[in-house]
Amino acid sequence: MKTALDELYPLLNNKRILVTGAGGSIGSELCRQISWYQPSLLLLFERHENSLYSLELELRGKFPNLNLVAIVGDTTVRDCVGEVFSHHSPELVFHAAAHKHVPLMESNAIEAVRNNVFGTKVLGEMALAHEVEQFVLISTDKAINPTNVMGATKWVAECLIQGFNKKPGPRFDAVRFGNVLGSNGSVVPLFAEQIKKGGPVTVTHPEIKRYFMTIPEAVQLCLQASSLGKGGEIFVLDMGEQISIADLARNMIRLSGFVPNQDIKITFSGLRLGEKLFEELVGKNETLAPTVHPKIQKIQTDPAKKHETLADHIKNLEELVADGNSEKLLEKLKDIVPGYTPTPPFFHCMPSEIS
Repeated sequence: MKTALDELYPLLNNKRILVTGAGGSIGSELCRQISWYQPSLLLLFERHENSLYSLELELRGKFPNLNLVAIVGDTTVRDCVGEVFSHHSPELVFHAAAHKHVPLMESNAIEAVRNNVFGTKVLGEMALAHEVEQFVLISTDKAINPTNVMGATKWVAECLIQGFNKKPGPRFDAVRFGNVLGSNGSVVPLFAEQIKKGGPVTVTHPEIKRYFMTIPEAVQLCLQASSLGKGGEIFVLDMGEQISIADLARNMIRLSGFVPNQDIKITFSGLRLGEKLFEELVGKNETLAPTVHPKIQKIQTDPAKKHETLADHIKNLEELVADGNSEKLLEKLKDIVPGYTPTPPFFHCMPSEIS
């Protein structure tokens, strides 16, 4: 069965496709949309068995003829990743596996680097060794001028991907976008639950704003951006205008049939660890160029400048992770990532709020 986006068939149809982080909000939607294009093999790679099992059941029900393999694994474990590439020979890789929770990663900086940086490195090296056709990194607006560990690690991941891109060889691209509505840990399901309980609805700051897009729309644009990729590019999705989170809370309360601050109160809890008032999709030394798609642009930058000392930086990060030295690790990230201002070190051993 064909969808309206026939231009994606050359990218996805009859291909062996690996999706990492397949059980997550973006990864699972990638798998759903890819399945419509009848890949010859879809590999679901995920370390959380429950979400993987649920997705496998869903896809087998909707696509009974799909050649599907569910793999419990971790992108940071080289032997595990190597077995997947050796046994299944994926042609196309979508790397969505990452730690994304901003305040939680502030208190788990070592694990953020291990997963987001080294997981990307292991996967990229395997993609090179096994000569895949294309590798697509799912990135984030939080990588730009980051105030948090998660964003800093994703900026390094983008650099790794551009560094892996050498001709001849696989095409390595990244797609950068902001928040998606309804994702795991996002404010929409949180607000809905708080409204259901009668409030209060908690917003971190009265002026905080975020880009938002629905999960299906973001994933569809990711696939379309991937079809445009020639290698070494960072694509940026048009997220529209940033939305006030306080206004979002008020609207959700009204849509639930209540009056804000009368029936259900809105309280402001203060910015969480590593959180900014607003996000950015383009860095200071980056400029945007159009593509043939009106909602997809690409970054114009000189990747060679970012990669001159990257190998040495990665080696230093590996040593600091092995030593378990969070404070020096954050200082090293500050050296590597433009605009990164770490949260004071003493915060990084404190438990974070999950909200």
